[in-house]
Amino acid sequence: MKDWMYALIGISLIFVCTSIGALFVFFIRKQVLPEKISKIFIGFASGVMLSASFFSLIKPALETHVTYMPIWLVVAISVVLGGLFLWAIDKIIPHFHTKENKDEGLPTKRMSKTGKMFLAVTIHNVPEGLSVGIAFGVAFANGGDKTLLLGALLLAIGIGIQNIPEGAVVSLPVKAETGSSMKAFLYGMFSGIVEPIAAVIGLFLAMQIQGIMPWALAFAAGCMIYVVAEEMIPEMTSEGHDHFGVWSFIIGFVIMLALDCIQF
Repeated sequence: MKDWMYALIGISLIFVCTSIGALFVFFIRKQVLPEKISKIFIGFASGVMLSASFFSLIKPALETHVTYMPIWLVVAISVVLGGLFLWAIDKIIPHFHTKENKDEGLPTKRMSKTGKMFLAVTIHNVPEGLSVGIAFGVAFANGGDKTLLLGALLLAIGIGIQNIPEGAVVSLPVKAETGSSMKAFLYGMFSGIVEPIAAVIGLFLAMQIQGIMPWALAFAAGCMIYVVAEEMIPEMTSEGHDHFGVWSFIIGFVIMLALDCIQF
């Protein structure tokens, strides 16, 4: 398979998966996904994403040579900056978390609950898209290294799996509020369109500006780790001790670990 096909498949997949999740409005009458299914999706995706944060993003960043400071310090600063970036977005942009039934961000009366739910998913899609794009950009900058390309594709798959329940999380409450399945589907689908846009930006940045490569990789990893720790792990372990989410997390982590070690 040609190198550009990896990127095309990965970048398209993260958007398609959100659209697949939005399709749930045509088949599910409830306002939320069944708890067990949601935990399995989120647990597996968070395992893949956490594993990919290291193997596809932090590890290549640590292997980069810089002269102005120790590379571990570059990576450490960038991971923290990535987490701070998403934390700041959470505090500034008004959005609504369905699970906790609460608003976050700066208070506003001009935006509807539906709009806030839409933003809750959309604002986290930007760094996820950037992560995928940066991972592919690094692979291209290293001559189309097949291991890096596969790692980037697996990262896209992990984010894509996460996007399926996210698409449903946006769409199902919109359907309950508006009574329109088609309108709810469009809300869910367009909440994910920012991801491929951000991915293309990240890809070209990583390819064109070699000096920021370790910073960009570790920054993207920090964003991913923040999402996993702040949202996904609490969701996969909430409401009971059935361990579906935990085992899905472990399986996702191990699969990503094993595939990243395959030599091409």
